[in-house]
Order: sequence, then C-alpha cells, then structure tokens
Amino acid sequence: MLTVTPTAAEQILRAADEADMEEPLLRVAARVDETNGQIEYGMGFDERREQDEEFDCEGVIVLVSPPSLEPLSGTVLDYVEIAPGDFRFVFSRAEHAAPDSPARDKPESQSEPGAGCGDCGCGKRTCA
Repeated sequence: MLTVTPTAAEQILRAADEADMEEPLLRVAARVDETNGQIEYGMGFDERREQDEEFDCEGVIVLVSPPSLEPLSGTVLDYVEIAPGDFRFVFSRAEHAAPDSPARDKPESQSEPGAGCGDCGCGKRTCA
C-alpha cells in the first residue's frame, strides 16, 4: 500500500498540531489520468467516510477511498528539500526506487507543506 516516511509523518503531525486538530486524519487520493497514464496525487486533512480504508502510517492515520487503493499501491509519501530552503511533500513509486531510499525516484507529484489538495485531481505538479 502507501508508505509514509518518518520525515513526512513528522511534518504532517506538526501541521495537525499547529491546526489544533484532535484527531488528524490525512486523506490521500490518487487516480490515473486517462490521457497520459500518469498517476495524479492529492492529500489533505479530512473526515472519515464509511467506505474509507484506514491505515496507520508512522503514527499518521491515512484515509483512502476504494478507487484510490490500486493507484496508491507501492507509493511513498516523503518530505524532501527540493532546493535550498524549499521543502515539499512528494509522492514517488517504490518500484522505481533504489533499495536504500524510500523515495528513490524523481517525485511524480509535489505539494506545498500543509496544502490541502483533497481529491482535486488537478494534475498540477504543485498544489496551491
């Protein structure tokens, strides 16, 4: 399924704490773009829905709706420094990665720290 690195989990929990969330629930969504076959990702704090699958990833409760389960399989969510002082959440596919790194390939999608992309599916590399 989805892997959340310790660094990403720390940032997610920090954002939830700053927002005074009692029970931070992170929704992660993915879908395959029909025109180019690329996987589009989104994430943001949300509430539980009856059909959600729920995972504990490094202390972060991750919610995934059934349509996102397959495209998220083998995905790693990390928090990395893209450029000096520019940190972002990135999604990468584990099968493209070297054995020694959880986010081993170029990121497929990026979002600003704390950005709530939800199920937007906008296809942008940076969510705003």
